[in-house]
Amino acid sequence: MSKRPPSTSHDDIPQASPKAAYLAHKTEIEAALLRAAESGWYILGREVEDFEREFARYIGDVSAASVGNGTDAIELALRACDVSRGDVVFTVSHTAVATVSAIDRIGAVPVLVDTDPATFTMDPEALAVAIAEVKRSPEFAGARAKAVVPVHLYGHAAAMSEIVELAHRSGLRVVEDCAQAHGGSLDGRRLGTWGDIAAFSFYPTKNLAALGDGGIVVGPDEKMIRRVRAMRQYGWEDRYISATRGFNSRLDVLQAAVLRVRLAKLDAENARRRAIAQRYDEALADTAVQRPVVAAGVHHVYHQYVVRTAGRDELKRHLEREHVGTAVHYPEPIHLQPAYRGSIAVAGQLANTERAAREILSLPIYPQLTDEQVGRIAAAVRAWKGARRPAVGARA
Repeated sequence: MSKRPPSTSHDDIPQASPKAAYLAHKTEIEAALLRAAESGWYILGREVEDFEREFARYIGDVSAASVGNGTDAIELALRACDVSRGDVVFTVSHTAVATVSAIDRIGAVPVLVDTDPATFTMDPEALAVAIAEVKRSPEFAGARAKAVVPVHLYGHAAAMSEIVELAHRSGLRVVEDCAQAHGGSLDGRRLGTWGDIAAFSFYPTKNLAALGDGGIVVGPDEKMIRRVRAMRQYGWEDRYISATRGFNSRLDVLQAAVLRVRLAKLDAENARRRAIAQRYDEALADTAVQRPVVAAGVHHVYHQYVVRTAGRDELKRHLEREHVGTAVHYPEPIHLQPAYRGSIAVAGQLANTERAAREILSLPIYPQLTDEQVGRIAAAVRAWKGARRPAVGARA
């Protein structure tokens, strides 16, 4: 059997690496898994309760109920806000499909609004137009507008001050989709504490990641979180007695043990993400490739480092030849995907959303990237012919 050749500077750099995150904390993670296995308690119980309490304390003045995954977290958060079949829920089309899937599973009606062209998050002005359209449209006669789901995308906060003020003035609940924003903040206030309730995912590539699926719902209203706890386990308040309708969405005990280890590392790992982003920013500052924009007051935690160029596909192919992995988050807006095209409500023309989908590219970013790798990635981007700024006075 031939041995793998030694690593060289030309080894592939993946866009994300859950395995690297595991190896970085292997000893602690394996000890936590063994502790959970030896406890003899494998569904809910002490390990899960401890993680819920620790995560709630990390986020702020909230209560928490862990669930099976991030999609369930959004659905259960909406149900805790009394969203039901036929109700209108406003969100964006530039997001993971899970955001809309969770709304759709309830039987609620997603209404998709455009994004801010700089931050890729929900545009409050587009939201205001959408709310007004729903109120006056015969298509929605008799429907109740119930909630807004802003997405904190790529680790950058949505414009929560404006969104919350507008939503509450319109009688709408705010459910924060924090799946990509663990540890992020706006104006010094943690994401997950701005709305009425918030949902997080612990998918293996997230800033706070499990070794499988997992999610959590947090909020300041203990009554709402108690509803989530009941609904995540068949609607039980007393064992085997369903006080309300629910289903099975419980965070696995082994995942809770892993997450307790990873939570203690989150701030340090987010700091490393921010340091990598700063190196990219500096290296690409004099290129034609657009770097991420950070709005005032935002503490960006860089779940993704997303650049933008009209030559996105060419840049992607160039980086592949340089053994640099990339990804497109997301290649097709939800309203244009086969499952939803023509059957989902869209507020106005989603021009910013559709243009972004044609131009964005996620570079590698995870805490275990070395400075040498980051430099190599930046150099590869700079070497792409499309990265050169046109000379002053040159013809377009």
